Amino acid sequence: MDDIDRAILRELQTDGRIAYADLGPKVGLSASAARQRLQRLLDSKTVQVVGVTDPMAMGGQAMAMLGIEADGDPRTVADELALRDEVVYSVLTSGGFDLFAEVVTPGPRDLLDFVNDVVRPIEGVRSVRSFPYFGIHTHRFLWDVG
Repeated sequence: MDDIDRAILRELQTDGRIAYADLGPKVGLSASAARQRLQRLLDSKTVQVVGVTDPMAMGGQAMAMLGIEADGDPRTVADELALRDEVVYSVLTSGGFDLFAEVVTPGPRDLLDFVNDVVRPIEGVRSVRSFPYFGIHTHRFLWDVG
C-alpha cells in the first residue's frame, strides 16, 4: 500500500460513493487509474465499501456485546459464531474475556434465545456475559490510514 492507496482510502472514508471522476483528481490520478487502484484494493480485500446501518435506529431490534470466556482456543468459538447472521463482528482479546462478539437480533427475546440456545451450547464456551445496548452513542469508521 502506497501513499496514493492511502489517499484513496481517506476519500472513501469521507464518501464511500464518490465518483471515479471526482476521486481521481483528489488523489492525483485519472478517473480510470483511480478505478483500477480501488479495484485492486477491493480484490485484495484490503478495503470493503459497504452501507453502514444503525440497527438501533431501524426499530425493534436488540443489540448487545457478548463477553465470552473460552476453554481452550477461542478461535474455535469465534469460527462457530462467524457462521451466525446475528454476529456483526467478533474480536479475540485478553483479560477478563477471550472473545467479544457484537450481535443484532430482531428483539430482546431473540437476544435471550440467541445467548442461551446458540452461544452457551457452543463447545468451548465456558461463560457468556451479555451487555445489551440502549443506544449507539458514537459509530465511526474513520481510521488514520497513514
